[in-house]
Amino acid sequence: MENNQTNEFKDKVILVTGGTGTIGSELVRQLLRYKPKQIRVLSRNETRQYDLLESLRYPPNVRMLIGDIRDRERLQTAFYGVDIIFHAAALKHVPFCEYNPSEAIKTNIIGSHNIIEAALHSGVQKIIAISTDKVANPMNVLGVSKLMMEQLMINSNFFLTGKIKLACVRFGNVAWSSGSVLPMWKNQAETHRHIKMTNKNATRFLMTINQAIKLTIKAAQLCHGGEVFILKMPSVSLGGLADAFIQKYYPKKKISIKTIGDRAGDKGHEDLLGLNDHGKEIWTDKDMFILVPSKKNNDFTKSDQGYFYNGFEKIQNNEGFSSKDNIDIKKILKII
Repeated sequence: MENNQTNEFKDKVILVTGGTGTIGSELVRQLLRYKPKQIRVLSRNETRQYDLLESLRYPPNVRMLIGDIRDRERLQTAFYGVDIIFHAAALKHVPFCEYNPSEAIKTNIIGSHNIIEAALHSGVQKIIAISTDKVANPMNVLGVSKLMMEQLMINSNFFLTGKIKLACVRFGNVAWSSGSVLPMWKNQAETHRHIKMTNKNATRFLMTINQAIKLTIKAAQLCHGGEVFILKMPSVSLGGLADAFIQKYYPKKKISIKTIGDRAGDKGHEDLLGLNDHGKEIWTDKDMFILVPSKKNNDFTKSDQGYFYNGFEKIQNNEGFSSKDNIDIKKILKII
């Protein structure tokens, strides 16, 4: 598998949108190991670009491009000569998307469509787009906007058969990523000696940054086009996560927990597979699911015409995969 992955990226020109974020920057670091011809980082924040270059020690094959995925003309110039795109740029915070739905549409939906259009005109071979578990049975603006992104990627792949391969990876909550609950709790605990929690009974899937990157790289290596790749993650209640966090990092300090109630758009439980995934082929191994659109739903797909994933088996039914049913505190302690 390692050799296949190396061949996938060696001497290729790779572009990462949102390449200075938690996921994007770590993806850049790990892709450099595979000796690509060039990695282009597209993002809006020049300070973060400078910081990333400093941390990487200015490798000669990394280029920093300032730009916004809302700007199709910028994308067309940025994508010139690119082989593979990893699409990590997004508005990702639930409350901000709830209060700014038009901005979520512009970035998560229209921006993603711009990427597809520009990639097609630039001869890009492959796009791997980062999605979220919130697309399964979506109940908030973030989930709906990311579901639309998934559908754009999947459907465009099959209308553009042979020209480009597009696939998605579906993340849970990424531990210690920017803006996530763990760094927020760390700051609160050290500053105020308490942490704030929305709902102790709510449950969430959790994964490490490294798991997220491995899933993304594996998706690029395995995809035929049109799939959604999903890691089988453990879940935890927010109350259990808070207790585990305090136990692990502040065992000798008195840290209290303040419950503040649900925020706008919060769900009680998350799903990795939703009702919107019914009718899709599902392949699985011990670590992940691969969702492939089926002819049962869409006449334009080619998913029943020979897709095969070595080491995976095809299962018949989507029985769901909910955060309320997969709690594993031992695994969570290792993740945090």
